[in-house]
Amino acid sequence: MASSPSQTSLLANFSTCELSDALIKLSVPHGGHVPDIRMISPSSSSPEIRICSPAYTVQMVPGSNKDAPCLSEHFVDTTPAGSVIVIDAPSETKSAVWGGLMTAGAQARGATGVIISGRCRDIGEHRSLGFPVFSRGHSTLGQSPFTRPSAINVPLTIKPQGPGENSFPSVTIHPGDWMVADEDGVVCVPKHLENQVIELATKSREVDAQCMQDIKAGKGIKASFKLHRGK
Repeated sequence: MASSPSQTSLLANFSTCELSDALIKLSVPHGGHVPDIRMISPSSSSPEIRICSPAYTVQMVPGSNKDAPCLSEHFVDTTPAGSVIVIDAPSETKSAVWGGLMTAGAQARGATGVIISGRCRDIGEHRSLGFPVFSRGHSTLGQSPFTRPSAINVPLTIKPQGPGENSFPSVTIHPGDWMVADEDGVVCVPKHLENQVIELATKSREVDAQCMQDIKAGKGIKASFKLHRGK
C-alpha cells in the first residue's frame, strides 16, 4: 500500500535510532540499519540534515561486465521528484559512482539526496550545493571505466563490508521503501511495516522521555528502566 503524505511526515519526525529500535521490536534482525554508510555532505555531522523519502534504486556492475543490461537513459535523468537515489556498487570498487555533476542533475529534478553503498567524489561540490550525500567513503576516481549502471527500480541487497562482514545480516531495499538518513546513519523502513513502526516509535519516545526525566533527576538508570521499560 502506498504511503500517504501524513504518514511520511510522521516517519520523518523520528530519528534513525528510534526507527531501528522499532524495527528490532518487529523482529527485523538488522533493525533496518544499512551498515557502514555515513553522511558526507553537507558535512560529516549536520544534525539539521535528514532524508525521509521513498527509494529509487540503482544497481551498478563492474565496467568489465558485458553481459549485464545497459540503461537507455542516465539514471539521474529518470529520478522521480521527492525520491532518494539509492545506489549499490560492487563491493570491491575503489572508484566513485557519484560526483558533482550528478548532484546538480539530481537536485534539479527534485531528488532529496543520494545514499551510496560505494564511494562518491567531488565532496566540495556536494557541500556547496547543500545536497545530502551518504556513502561508504570517497575516491578521486570517477565511475568510468570501473563501473556502470545496469538496472533501476530493482531490489538491492546491501551487505556489510570489511572486518566482521559475516556477523551482520544484509539489508534488502525495495523500490519505494522509506529511507531515513541522518547524522546517526541510514535506515530502511519497509513499506508494509510503516504504520507499525510509527506506532512503536511513538510509544518508545514517550517511555524514553520519562526515563530521561527520572535519570536527570538523579534516579538510577536501572531503576528508571525497570519502572518505565519494565526491565
